[in-house]
Amino acid sequence: QVQLVEIGGGLVQAGGSLRLSCTASGFPFSGYPMNWYRQAPGKQRELVATITRAGNTNYADSVKGRFTISRENAKNTVYLQMNSLKPEDTAVYYCNANRPAWGDYWGQGTQVTVSS
Repeated sequence: QVQLVEIGGGLVQAGGSLRLSCTASGFPFSGYPMNWYRQAPGKQRELVATITRAGNTNYADSVKGRFTISRENAKNTVYLQMNSLKPEDTAVYYCNANRPAWGDYWGQGTQVTVSS
């Protein structure tokens, strides 16, 4: 069955870095654009970063220049490198694979907490 498993969350001080990984199984990973979303307490889930099948990337304005999304198709894995973290980056981060008419899959989420 389809699985997306995120790892790499944790507690970090402001200005620090974390790298999230999401490993997929059960669907043709290389055929899907991949996304990272986040949801902070009391807020709506927001799109943080996207990487297309061709490797093109796009970022929310709030993380541009600090976060980097990448993918390694041979390992069915997408990454989110997060640098210069701020307390407002605190959220549960979710990995998403979405391709209309093919499927829309979500991971279970990983908590990122940035202390000031």
